[in-house]
Amino acid sequence: MAKTPSAAPKTGGIHAPITPSPELGAIVGTDKLPRSEVISKVWEYIKKHDLQNPANKREILADEKLKKIFGKDSVTMFEMNKHLAGHMKA
Repeated sequence: MAKTPSAAPKTGGIHAPITPSPELGAIVGTDKLPRSEVISKVWEYIKKHDLQNPANKREILADEKLKKIFGKDSVTMFEMNKHLAGHMKA
C-alpha cells in the first residue's frame, strides 16, 4: 500500500518557525520564519552584497551586519549554520 503525501503543513525541524535575534532580524526581518526560509534569506543577502570570497566561494566575508552574527570577519558556508543557530529562538 503506497503512502499518500499528507496535506498537513510541515512544522518540525527545518520547517519549525523561529524568531530571529535583533542582529539576524536586520537581515531577514523580525517576523517568525521557518529555519529554511531564514537560511534562504541569508544567502540572498550574501549574494546581493557580493560577500562570497571570489577565490573560494565556500568562504563568506562578513560585512558589519554579518559580523554581529558570526563574531568574526569570515566563516565557511559550513560554519555559517552553527552561527545562525545561536540567533534563532523557537
